[in-house]
Amino acid sequence: MREVFKGQLLCCLAMVLVGSTVVVSKIIGVEVEPFLATAMRHALALPVFLLLMRVKGERLPRVGARDAALLLVQAAAGSVGYTVLLLQGVVLAGAANAGIVTGTLPAVAALFAVLFLGERPGWRLGLAIALAALGVVVVTLPSGDAPALDGQRLKGIALVMGAVACEAVFILANKRLSRPVPALALSTLMCAGGLLLSVGPAWLVAGPAPLVIATPALLGIVYYAWVPTVLGFLLWYAGSARTSGARASLATAWLPVSAMLLSALCLAEPISAWQGLGLGCVLLAMGMATSGASTQAATGDRATKNSRGKASSRLPSARGG
Repeated sequence: MREVFKGQLLCCLAMVLVGSTVVVSKIIGVEVEPFLATAMRHALALPVFLLLMRVKGERLPRVGARDAALLLVQAAAGSVGYTVLLLQGVVLAGAANAGIVTGTLPAVAALFAVLFLGERPGWRLGLAIALAALGVVVVTLPSGDAPALDGQRLKGIALVMGAVACEAVFILANKRLSRPVPALALSTLMCAGGLLLSVGPAWLVAGPAPLVIATPALLGIVYYAWVPTVLGFLLWYAGSARTSGARASLATAWLPVSAMLLSALCLAEPISAWQGLGLGCVLLAMGMATSGASTQAATGDRATKNSRGKASSRLPSARGG
């Protein structure tokens, strides 16, 4: 039980760091063009991943053409699309609103699995998707902002929802690989792919003027690359190795909580009652989605055990043979 508790704690810490990316994205997005920030983030993180692979004695796996295409789609969606859309959306929607919207990831991933993979949702999953949608609708309602800002906030929330959709594609594409790729190697490939896919657009949108980046934005990019990207990866996989997938998924509830609290502490963003209600809907949706997943996993485990038991009862006894 001590190892299980330690695993859940590590996963929670990882999600707190992921939530902080929403806050630091607002600092970066104001100063740095999104594709340039994405390229810089991966350029800083990639040497660290390569060093970790060298220390652990791991090598990049050889993959076929189909898996290579899926990995490229993953990098385009999860490494580039998510970061670029999040950087743009947080500036318009605010860190607190963006944090709540990113918390809908489990429900959005489940919805995509239903639409594109033909999975059948249970009542828990259907309710979770509805609650997540309600949470997003609630945070779009007018608060104390001027009416002129409502259009910007709606555009920002739409961009953040696009980022969440990219991350859902990343998750589902990973499930389609013909064979699983080790976690460290997968992270290294995603980082390399993100750098490869973002450096071209970053160069195209760069102007002739010399590049000048304010110190807070530069420090934000360094933080994004080394803390949530590298350290967050290490914490998450170290934690998930010690606990079940269903228990680890419960830790994702800390993502919107972390983003909202850090936006209030670090950016002095006010937290409205509507945002609190939206956060409550998203957290309840995450709970419903993860509990539904754990129920399906338990059912699958019981079915597997029963089939094994029936098969073993038909085999001759080792002692009697």
